[in-house]
Amino acid sequence: YNLEPEIYSPEVLKRFITLAQQKNLSNYPIHIKLDTGMHRLGFEAGNLNELIELLQHNNFVSVKSIFSHLSASDGPEFNDFTLHQIHTFDQWSQQIITALQIQPIRHILNTSGIYNFPEYQFDMVRLGIGLYGVGNDENEMKQLENVGTLKTVILQIKDVPTGDSVGYSRKFMATQQTRTATIPIGYADGIPRSWGNQKGYVMIKNQKAPIIGNICMDMLMVDISDINCKVGDSVILFGEQPRVTEIAKTIGTIPYEILTSISQRVKRIFYKE
Repeated sequence: YNLEPEIYSPEVLKRFITLAQQKNLSNYPIHIKLDTGMHRLGFEAGNLNELIELLQHNNFVSVKSIFSHLSASDGPEFNDFTLHQIHTFDQWSQQIITALQIQPIRHILNTSGIYNFPEYQFDMVRLGIGLYGVGNDENEMKQLENVGTLKTVILQIKDVPTGDSVGYSRKFMATQQTRTATIPIGYADGIPRSWGNQKGYVMIKNQKAPIIGNICMDMLMVDISDINCKVGDSVILFGEQPRVTEIAKTIGTIPYEILTSISQRVKRIFYKE
């Protein structure tokens, strides 16, 4: 597959050089990760000299790129720290480049970094969640176009009498005659339970239908008392409305968790122009 590894420590580099030697590889491309403040993976300041020594006079690997990861480019309150990371990355990567006399690709910006710090794009950027039309705040969202919609159809419609309940644990009690629609999607598909109990909604016929009761494993119920709809009609869980960012903010999480929670049993359909 011609995979090119991310190398993040002296130990990993030594092991990979040994492997490359055993496989009779030469100038195999590697990508050096620097830890400029995330404290997750990457070479630190104390590793730089050893990194340079390992790479000098070595024909088994060649540095294709040097990169780092921003911790908080989406938070204006952390702009000073983000700039510190960027300047540290510039300094460290230049030290490596000068010592090895190489011209690797350099990159550090993610989606929020691209928007908030465009002057530090170096040689390339890493558009992550922005690729799916999702940003970390409303300003970012204005620059992006939604490209993903999660939708299903109405499975059954019921008229629930006053005083009756809907769903597990009787979390929703009808205070008046209520028309409900059962939707064949639930938390096993990636819809968070915390989006239920009238905190969240779906869109049917361009109208909001509040989610009532607990979200079930494979189904959820919505109030369609004010919506003229029928079995088989389309139901939008997220897309243009509600946006993934709205769901995430309401339930106290991040858009990444919503998107990556959609399970494999949910059918994917890809469109291209």
